[in-house]
Amino acid sequence: MSEQPVIAAKAPAKVTLEAGKDYWFCTCGKSATQPFCNGAHKGSAFAPKKFTAEKSGDAWLCQCKHTANAPFCDGTHKGL
Repeated sequence: MSEQPVIAAKAPAKVTLEAGKDYWFCTCGKSATQPFCNGAHKGSAFAPKKFTAEKSGDAWLCQCKHTANAPFCDGTHKGL
């Protein structure tokens, strides 16, 4: 069985992104700086997901780590 991510929260995190800036999204759920990576995945099967903001403004990023549209929330947390 493959490792499952820790559910950091069952609600998305509202963050303000800056267009053209790179971000590192936490995929393991262990980061203390949710929804962004702080290196807590080290030693696990997980790695952060790098993404570049397409536009500046608010975005809702997944914290349950089960979205099909990472790093963005797709509502999957409602069924967990």
